[in-house]
Amino acid sequence: MKNTSLYDVHVRLGAKMVPFAGFNMPVSYTGIKAEHQAVREALGMFDVSHMGEFLVKGEQALDFLQYVTSNDVAKLEDGKVQYSCLPNGEGGIVDDLLVYRMNAEKYLLVVNASNMEKDWNWLQKQNKWGVQLEDLSDNLSLLAVQGPKAVEALQALTSVDLSTISYYSFVVGDFAGVQDVIISATGYTGAGGFELYVTNADAAKVWEAVMQAGAAHGILPCGLGCRDTLRLEMGYCLYGNDINDTTSPLEAGLGWITKFTKDFIDADKLQAQKAAGLQKKLVGFEMQERGIPRQHYSLHNESGANIGEVTSGSESPSTGKLIGMGYVQTAYSKPGTTIWVDIRGKKIPAQVVKLPFYQPQA
Repeated sequence: MKNTSLYDVHVRLGAKMVPFAGFNMPVSYTGIKAEHQAVREALGMFDVSHMGEFLVKGEQALDFLQYVTSNDVAKLEDGKVQYSCLPNGEGGIVDDLLVYRMNAEKYLLVVNASNMEKDWNWLQKQNKWGVQLEDLSDNLSLLAVQGPKAVEALQALTSVDLSTISYYSFVVGDFAGVQDVIISATGYTGAGGFELYVTNADAAKVWEAVMQAGAAHGILPCGLGCRDTLRLEMGYCLYGNDINDTTSPLEAGLGWITKFTKDFIDADKLQAQKAAGLQKKLVGFEMQERGIPRQHYSLHNESGANIGEVTSGSESPSTGKLIGMGYVQTAYSKPGTTIWVDIRGKKIPAQVVKLPFYQPQA
């Protein structure tokens, strides 16, 4: 198991550590609900340094990325970020990722920790353009400072005007006395905030500075537990749960990052799938009675026939409801439809709802 450069900080703070994607990671500090609430209402900070970062450089970097990703990278300008996925050549998904445009010939890809080696090998295999690929993962730390108080709390730490960084944009600047920090208005919580890319050597310094600056705003260190409940409330897909090598981006509701205005891996397969009509769709649902839907629990229709499977489920701390996501046959995907979750042999009713489950306050 690997440790992030903040491992000693987490242990000192009393975090409950768990193995995750090959790393020892904090799952919670004060408790999942308290951390979740801090992010929704004020401020929380996550160590997500287990994520992978690959640099793509060269004259044909754009051509390469247009082919290997589903979204239209040509739409990016310097300082902009794009959510996308890597189609796997068989209609499924290698991984979902973020694409950062540093300049016309330099991009940063941020990939899931559990898929780092798989993604790296896939990109190397597809590199017919001779672009330069560099794995920065072992040298970078990533801190996600999330919540509505982020701008207010962090502004004193940087000369960059944080209020001018729009959603899915980034600036490279000074932060907490450290130069060349990528300050990105992205995150996985739906609560606003920033993600900070720093060298491992500077990670502890930046962590402490953020904790001090955020103290007056109610900041809490947060673990993977509330990261999962926060993303689920927003209906964000988690690789390994809601999307994988066998799910298509169209089935997963990711048609908005699947652009047929260009040629890319699986474009023909996915266009054919769209034309033929989807057989299954990823939906959100709310339980109508007590019972938490867990991954791989089967989903059923009124007559008891199997119509799908749960991919993610939890109690929603923000709404108090029991919520889940899962794939169902398309006929049962319309909001308002009643489906049944098999929880240890008992069929519990649930209602399909429009995502997200929770609408953050403006």
